[in-house]
Amino acid sequence: MSTDRDNSAVLAHLPTSLRDDRALTSLIGAVDGTIAVPEAARAIAVSALTQLSGRRPVVVACPTGTMAGQLFDDLRAFMPRDSVVLFPAWETLPFERVSPSVETMGRRLEVLWRLRAGSSDESRLPHIVVASMRALLQQIGPGTADVSPVIVRKGTRVDPDELLRTLVNVGYRREVLVEHRGEVARRGAIVDVFPSTSDVPIRIDLWGDEVDRLTSFSVHDQRSDDDLDEAVIFPARELVLDDDVRARAATLVASEPWGRENWE
Repeated sequence: MSTDRDNSAVLAHLPTSLRDDRALTSLIGAVDGTIAVPEAARAIAVSALTQLSGRRPVVVACPTGTMAGQLFDDLRAFMPRDSVVLFPAWETLPFERVSPSVETMGRRLEVLWRLRAGSSDESRLPHIVVASMRALLQQIGPGTADVSPVIVRKGTRVDPDELLRTLVNVGYRREVLVEHRGEVARRGAIVDVFPSTSDVPIRIDLWGDEVDRLTSFSVHDQRSDDDLDEAVIFPARELVLDDDVRARAATLVASEPWGRENWE
């Protein structure tokens, strides 16, 4: 039985077979153009256009978030998995007084960071960015595009107190045990954190202030699993808490009492 990775490796060769398709090649280097592609063939057509043109990144705008998610899943069958990213929209509406999910905010920040970091490190730059129209039209907050992740590598030095302060400041909740995205916990020389963009939490095992071991672990039994060389931890919220934001929030406590809980 072949694995999903084996199947993806086979499918990844299919887009290049369209190099002689006149409709696709007419778009390469063109300022504008239009082609009609059936829904079932859109993923392979976008993959072929990306691989044949060499443009980075290609932004694919979809009418709805559901269509964007489906196309994103399909594209990963024809492209290297890390080369395709989904830029999600908030699940909430303005002034609903409900925050988007931690994963949504983390994914958005990851895409923005990779687009910025790609100018100096092409390995970070995604080939395809899939987004709904709502995601593309939503305004991002001041400073959001400049947010960078916390990167922890095995063998490097880390101040655990400073690490905790940094993670709490970017939206992580300090808990006794880490079980959900956006949570962080410390037990002596061990710092557990569940990154906003990860499917599994990570454990930072310190020897003094040096990262002695870096692993993923299970939330069910809290046991370490696989060793990691690097952990990239994105913020758990898009709002950047600086002095200006804190001062503005303090002012709103008095002037806009309806949102006092949020401002505080």
